[in-house]
Order: sequence, then C-alpha cells, then structure tokens
Amino acid sequence: MYNLLMVISSAEFVKSVSKFEDLLNLGALEFAFVGRSNCGKSSLINMLTSRKKLAKTSQTPGHTKLVNYFIVNKNKQNMFVLVDLPGYGFSKAGKEQSENWSPLIEGYLLNGKNLRRVFVLIDCRHKPTENDLQLIDFLYYNQIPFSVVLTKADKLSKAQLSKNLPLITATLKLGKENLIKSSSQTGQGREEILEIIERDLSFI
Repeated sequence: MYNLLMVISSAEFVKSVSKFEDLLNLGALEFAFVGRSNCGKSSLINMLTSRKKLAKTSQTPGHTKLVNYFIVNKNKQNMFVLVDLPGYGFSKAGKEQSENWSPLIEGYLLNGKNLRRVFVLIDCRHKPTENDLQLIDFLYYNQIPFSVVLTKADKLSKAQLSKNLPLITATLKLGKENLIKSSSQTGQGREEILEIIERDLSFI
C-alpha cells in the first residue's frame, strides 16, 4: 500500500480566467477538476487543501463560469496547481453562456502544457449523465490521464451507495476499483486523491 508523505503547507487562490487566451502557465504540474454543475468541485478542493474558504462554493448550479487556479505548496519541491474548471450540464446563466463553457473546457484540456491529470467528479447519488460519458470518451481519445471521483458519499447510506455503484460502473464501463468515493464533509477520499497527485509529481 502506498504511504502518503505529502503535506499541504500552503494553498492560495491565484486567478480566475474566462477566455482561452488568458489561461495561465504557473510553471508547475496542474491537476484539473471537472464535472457537472453542483457536483462539489469547490468543496472537494477545500477539503483536499484543508482550507475551508479557499474555493468559493455556491448553492446555485451553473455559478462557476471561470477557470480558477490555486497554487499549492508554493516554491516547494512538491509545488502543484489545482484547476477548477467550469461546471457543465446545467446553468441558470442561460443557454448562450452554457455554450461558451464547452470551448473553454476543451481548450484547456487540449492545450494545457502542464496538465498532468483530470479528476472527473460525479455525484454518487445519480447515474452519470451523457455529458459525463462524453467527457470520459474525450479524455480516452486524447490520452489524457484521469481519475473518477464519486462525490457526496456522506449523502447516502452504505447500503444505498452499494446499490448505486453497479449502475455507475456499468454506465462508465469502469471497475469499482477505479472509482474514488469521497465526501467533503467527512474527508473520505482525501488520502486516495493526494496519493495519486503525489505519485504523479514523483514521475516528473
């Protein structure tokens, strides 16, 4: 079993960008978080860094319309960047705004020179959507490393989660061993995700 050695000594917000041409290069490996709106990306970033207010959370689906950069362990040997990508699949901002998100996500994923891995977040209470499947197919096709994180595990009982897992794995065509169950409330999944990041950093 892998022993987690990583310590998060610092984490800070850098910048939000809304246009492809404004995407940043902070000189460190990037780990992107993407999923449908309201899947818990900001809460997960806060949980991973142990900073409750690092990433802004919203009760309104479709609120995140920007690419948000957070630098972790700045100026340390194990420095890396967390990237919160816009949510997809639902927006109260209107159809026109929703259509503008996809090119920004795609542009980042295809052109991010420092992108090391994408964490695809899926709410464990629901069946993966067509957008989730399209995203995973896109990552496979473009050979972009990714991991799937099932968020909000605390919202279900163990029995309910066990019942949902076969549907999720069958829809995604992935084994349950390839899914990380997480909860921003309890901290479940934190070590598993940080272990993946730490391993990726060690292969620079």
